[in-house]
Formats: sequence, C-alpha cells, structure tokens
Amino acid sequence: MANRKVVTIPPTINKFTAAPVNSRKKRKTAGYARVSTDHEDQVTSYEAQVDYYTNYIKGREDWEFAGLYTDEGISATNTKHRDGFNRMVADALAGKIDLIITKSVSRFARNTVDSLTTIRKLKEHNVECYFEKENIWTFDSKGELLLTIMSSLAQEESRSISENVTWGHRKRFADGKVSFAYSRVLGLEKGPDGTIVVNHEEAQIVKLIFRLFLEGMTPHSIAVHLTEQGIKSPGGKDKWNSATVRRMLSNEKYKGDALLQKEFTVDYLQKKTKKNEGEVPQYYVEGNHEAIIEPSVFDLVQTELAKRSRKSTARYSGVSIFSNKIKCAECGSWYGSKVWHSNDKYRRVIYRCNHKFDGDRKCETPHVTEEEVKATFVRAMNTVIIERDEIIANIKLIRQTVCGTDALEDERDKLQSEMEVVVELTQNCVAENARTAQNQEEYQKRYNGLVERYEKVKSKYDSIVAVIEEKQAHFEKLGMFIETLEQQAEPITEFDAGMWGSMVEYISVDKDKNIAITFKDGTEVQA
Repeated sequence: MANRKVVTIPPTINKFTAAPVNSRKKRKTAGYARVSTDHEDQVTSYEAQVDYYTNYIKGREDWEFAGLYTDEGISATNTKHRDGFNRMVADALAGKIDLIITKSVSRFARNTVDSLTTIRKLKEHNVECYFEKENIWTFDSKGELLLTIMSSLAQEESRSISENVTWGHRKRFADGKVSFAYSRVLGLEKGPDGTIVVNHEEAQIVKLIFRLFLEGMTPHSIAVHLTEQGIKSPGGKDKWNSATVRRMLSNEKYKGDALLQKEFTVDYLQKKTKKNEGEVPQYYVEGNHEAIIEPSVFDLVQTELAKRSRKSTARYSGVSIFSNKIKCAECGSWYGSKVWHSNDKYRRVIYRCNHKFDGDRKCETPHVTEEEVKATFVRAMNTVIIERDEIIANIKLIRQTVCGTDALEDERDKLQSEMEVVVELTQNCVAENARTAQNQEEYQKRYNGLVERYEKVKSKYDSIVAVIEEKQAHFEKLGMFIETLEQQAEPITEFDAGMWGSMVEYISVDKDKNIAITFKDGTEVQA
C-alpha cells in the first residue's frame, strides 16, 4: 500500500465536440444578426451586424464560415415567426453548425423560456453559442447561470418597453387621437396632412353596401352581388365574404366617428390580442372626420342588424328583395321562395307560406309570383302618389310628436351621471378596504349595495337607450319614406327595386289571394 501510485491519463476527446483534443478540424461557425424594426437607423445597424460577423468569422483560422442567418424587422419576444433563427437552429441540429455567434442575449431572445430551451437543445447536439457582449460561452460551467440572468433581464426589458408602448397608445386614445389600418377600411385614406379623408370613388361602394342592406339584402347576398360586379374587397381580393360586409355595416368610422381600443394585448411575449369586452377603457370620438354615411342612416342600419338577429320565428333571409317581405295573413308566417321547373324553359320563382305543409293544420293561403307582387306594388304605389301631399304632411306631424327624444335624452344623461358617481363610490370603497383594516362583513354589505344600485341604474339606462334608438330609427325610416315620395310626383309604370326597399314594410296575402301592402309609415293599401 505504501507504493500506491496514481497516474493521470489526459483526455484525448473533447467532451463537447467529440473530436480529438489535438484535432485541427475547424469548427463550423455561423453568425446570427437581428434588428427589431425596419426604421432607417435600424437598417444601418442590421447591415453593420451582417458585415461584422461575416468578416469576424472568416478572419479566424480555427473557424469555418457556415453562413450568416438574419431576421430583419422582427421582434424577438418569441421565436415562432423568426424564419432566419428557426432555419439556423434546424441546420445546427442537422450537424451543419458547431458554433453560433451573436451580438447579445437580447438579440437571441427576450423570452427566458425560449432562450434556455433552445440553448439546451443545441447543447444536446454539441452546438455551442457565444454571446459576444456578455462574453458567455454556453459550454462553460457557469454559462447557463449567466444566460438565465441575462435572459431574464432581457425579458424584463421587453415587458417594460411593451408597457411604455401600451401607455403611449392609451394616452393617444384618451386624447382622441385616431389612427387605424387604412388598408382594411374601404373609402377612407390618410390625407397629406395626416388626417382622415374620404376616397370618393371607394365611398360609392360603401354607400351601395348600406343601400342594398336597407333594401332587404343580407350581408351574404350583398357579398355575392359585389363579387359578381367585379368590385374589389377592402383587402384587394376578387371575392367578398359576408363577414367583411357585416364589419363594414357596423364600422362607426363610416359615420365620421371612431371607437378606440376595440382590442388590447393580453400577452406581451406572444403578442396575443383579444376583443375588448370591458377589461380596459374604450374611447369614443364623435365627429372625428368626414362621414360617408349619414349618422342617422348608420344608426338605422344598426337597428336593422339587431332586428334581423333576434327574429324568433325563422332565420332572416335576404336572397332576394322579396325575402322577409311577404307575410301570410292566416298564420303570420313569412313566405319563402320556391323554384318551379328549375331545369327547363318553364322555370319560374314563386313564393308560398313556409308553413303550408307543416304540422296537422295546413295553411290554405295560395302562392304568389314575383310578377304578381311587382304589379301589386305598382298599383299601391300609385295610390299613395295620388294622396302624396296629405300623406307627407301627416308623416311630418308623426315624426315631430311620436319620434321626439329630447326628454328621454335628458333622462339618459342623468342616469349616465348617476352611474359615474356610483362607479367612483365603488372604487373608493374597494381602495379604502385595501388601505385600512375594516369589518369585512360590513364592507361586503356596503360593496354589494353599491353594485346593486349600479345594476338598477344601468338597467334603466339601457332601457331608455333602446327606446331612443328605436325612435331615432323610426324617425329616419319615415324620413327616407318622405324623401322617396317627394321625388316621385308622377305615377310609376314599372317596378323599381330601390323604391320597393325604401317604401314597403311588408305585404300580406290572405287565403283568397287578396294582397295588402303596408308601407313604412304604417299606411296600408289593398291592391
């Protein structure tokens, strides 16, 4: 035991590269460069990084240049959409790269989890990373600890930047400063001085969409019509869809207003956004820019959208101008279109009660053809034109007496003020409980009382707002009726689709095929 001797056998294989320690094999080295924005000064930084790392790697005798991977104008909060970065990692895992060099941890990733996960994956495949600014080599024993710290700092920096940007956006919103993606809003564009101006050529398409909707067409049928006419969508596509039309019909910017912060970012790392459903403040700017659609017409469209969505008897159909316009006088159901002889020369479209063959009790009302409906409308319209002056005078009186909203608007404003007071009291109650120790039972009772008070006031407020909107919509509907009637001094000789849409509320058919037309002012004419 006294002669026991320990002999050290030096390593012959590099534990990281698996190559002999005396090997002169060059390490396949790649560079990674990235800038976060496409601003001019950042482009200069990007070009400088590319030039620097290309020369730096090629200038080393023990390195073999394996390429330069770049991402320009892309944020680094996650690696999902960074094509250059992802391609570099894939090549490294495939054995094409032994060493990756980049400027700093923040250039690599501002997400700690992404950064460490990628580094560990590369390490398992004997690929090392070198962060020049921090002088971190990932094969170094203390490299991962330093990397974790630096990645966390980079992530915190990203969070701080995100919060500052968000604060800036909300400050602009609170000041009523409006900006939006012009490419997604047909008819509005950015003027030379930065203000929102109307593109009058595109505005005609917007007006057409609103007019077709008020004439009875659905968003789907409007989309089909626009596609058939060869009109480009807001995104420049040949085919329209109903969702695009529906968004346009409910976009307040077309009446000259702007609702700000419709969406907000919920995750600054993933850049995920969600629809603002009350989580953060919204700001409504009235009269922000020139309107394409008259505010009263826009509000009428919103009322019609709500009306169609809550139809209880059947889904609203607008495949033609007669859909949801013909009513069965016997059962109250709507007539639907049916095609007879669809494949031969006798093809024609008829309308009949949707309940004609439903249930045990069959509806006995007969069908009507489009030609019969059109002829009936022409006769009824000429009857109204004869009494035009008297009807217009009566409608104007009705608008003044029935559609007035001054008193309701005063009540609405009072309730709005009361809600604001209750909200402030509730916030003060919560803040006081957070600052000082209180009897929680008494606090909860006080808090519940304030919430209950708010809900009662809010319920009254919503009811009054609904009545105001209904009266304003009726006011506008009668206004359109008057305008159409004033423009038509002479009897009509043929059917006019636009006049039909603006004048007729519905027609009813009884079992003897007597047809009555109810106009939008409430006048009923048997024709």
